Amino acid sequence: MAHRQAQQRRPSIHDVASRAGVSAATVSKVMQGVTTVRPENAQRVYDAVEFLGYRVDPLASDMRRAKRRIIGAIMPEFESEFFGSMITELEGLAEQRGYTLVAASSRESEAREKEILARMHDWRVAGVVLAPVRNEHGPAAGFMKLNGMTGVLIDRVLADDAFDTVSADSAAASAEVARELLSKGHRHILVVGLGHQAATVRARLDGFRTKALQLVPDIRIDVVLSESDVEPLRSLLRDYFAKGERPTAVYSLFLKGTLVVLSEFRRRGWHCPDDISLVGFDDAEWMQVTWPAIAAVVQPVREIASNAVDVLFRRIEGEGGPPKARLEPCKVLMRESVGSPGGGPHSGGGNRQ
Repeated sequence: MAHRQAQQRRPSIHDVASRAGVSAATVSKVMQGVTTVRPENAQRVYDAVEFLGYRVDPLASDMRRAKRRIIGAIMPEFESEFFGSMITELEGLAEQRGYTLVAASSRESEAREKEILARMHDWRVAGVVLAPVRNEHGPAAGFMKLNGMTGVLIDRVLADDAFDTVSADSAAASAEVARELLSKGHRHILVVGLGHQAATVRARLDGFRTKALQLVPDIRIDVVLSESDVEPLRSLLRDYFAKGERPTAVYSLFLKGTLVVLSEFRRRGWHCPDDISLVGFDDAEWMQVTWPAIAAVVQPVREIASNAVDVLFRRIEGEGGPPKARLEPCKVLMRESVGSPGGGPHSGGGNRQ
């Protein structure tokens, strides 16, 4: 009875693979007419197919193809305008090519990032656009390499030996911020950031510092970095200013940091640009409509998304060659929050509480 039931079961691709002594992927290639399979392996597959009476299941094949018309996207968070806009752009570009975008947030957790990627691998997505929590050397990128996934890394990355990368040219943008501030006479500048391990934070800080020291070797640059979140940064800033430190300008390396810095200014009764100047990396609507409008580095969201999708689909379609690193230029908009030091009606106000 058991033998009769076994005979009635429709042979699967795995049965053919087992009989031929090859992988299921090799069987699939042979059945699709791929000519790169070694002739002896192809012949074993043909023999196994004939012996078992295997037939391709068109429904299962269609289901597999449907699953592969999915592109995964993993962002560190969805709250910021940058990552929210990035998902919107990626979704539209994927749909133009007949694919569906499935997006998830790692919530700034490398462990969650890897778990999401493993799920996407189970779904057999065609490719993944990954904005890693820290850099290109994280566990998610390692999982992609180990499992032979097709992907492109964006934003918090520099270059990689396995995947194409697309990101904003943070170093060049920060160098331009340094040029602008120094040209207005600033000689004591505070730089604030979040997590020095992130590739983009290093690029922004190094780009600013290198250009500033090149232009004015004796400039004073203070750096305050929080390793976890904005609340520790708020505490660090209060401690910094409580010691009597009084830079003439602040450069924030991330969007939430800009808001924290501005709230600290207002808590102390300082006005931009009369008492102190402020520039933030990343732009947001509130920075444009507040008074004074906050100077900002505007990241090229559309260009990053477009180039990421283009290179991803080239890889999906089989393009070979070494991975490439692409940097997209940013715009630096010096709005009303930046002026010359010590020239305003509120200058010399000290640490007013």
